[in-house]
Amino acid sequence: MSVHISVLLHESIENLAIRSDGIYVDGTLGRGGHSREIVQRLNRQGHLYCFDKDEKALQESSERLAEWQDQITMIHSDFCQMKERLAALNVFQVDGVLLDLGVSSPQFDETERGFSYRFDSRLDMRMDQSQLLTAWQVVNEYSFEELVRILTRYGEEPFAKSIARKIEERRKIQPIDTTFQLVEVIRSALPSKVLNKKGHPAKQSFQAIRIEVNHELDSLQQGLTEALTMLKPGGRACVITFHSLEDRMVKEIFAKVSRPPQIDRNLPILPQDLPQAEFQLITRKPILPNQQEISENKRSHSAKLRVLEKRS
Repeated sequence: MSVHISVLLHESIENLAIRSDGIYVDGTLGRGGHSREIVQRLNRQGHLYCFDKDEKALQESSERLAEWQDQITMIHSDFCQMKERLAALNVFQVDGVLLDLGVSSPQFDETERGFSYRFDSRLDMRMDQSQLLTAWQVVNEYSFEELVRILTRYGEEPFAKSIARKIEERRKIQPIDTTFQLVEVIRSALPSKVLNKKGHPAKQSFQAIRIEVNHELDSLQQGLTEALTMLKPGGRACVITFHSLEDRMVKEIFAKVSRPPQIDRNLPILPQDLPQAEFQLITRKPILPNQQEISENKRSHSAKLRVLEKRS
């Protein structure tokens, strides 16, 4: 089995404020690190529902969490379908939701998955291996304008047009089949001052293509919004993000639902009678990994945890 170190593990579990008899959702099961900590804190009345698009992750986590199988339900699905899938199981309210977004370390490290520019493999990048859209199709079939759109929007890539143009030129000669072929094309589109900078020149482009393939931001917008409607009073949502686009979206959704309704300031209302927002921010600023965690797991360096609670 692949090694996976759960990021901000203690901080996220602590902020979930787990009740032993509660109903919880791990919307991004991965290799089960967070789920294990949650289910260990539940009694026989408590239950954990785990979602993942990756069947391999579900299989490996089922083995790791076998001793708690009576208290865990595994669901092969994107967490954006959480409300619908739980309703089918007669679950309409939960005490807490955890989302650990992005790609897990095993997915990055499995060469054949095509997520990483460090290994040469066929362009794939699917979290859900049963879906049809792959990175190969994005790179070889998307129009110049579509490529520019995703590289700019999802990768915040300043050289999006140059990269898209080079991709277009190369695939006219022959398909771009592998990760290393794509890296070569990206390198050919960038000026030397960028190539000489620290960090991999293909990082932003790979991120953009991966987000497009897996509909990550659309899933986050829908899934988090629906998850909040399922929280019981006192229930919490904990979300770990790894790049600015995700964090900005979570921050905006949390800010919107924790903002009190606007009222006419001229109305004679006592301060204690002012309407409150349905939710309250537990973290005004995101919780970041400490130096020890960053030194032990370099992939945690960009992680941010935000926490929201439904008012009782």
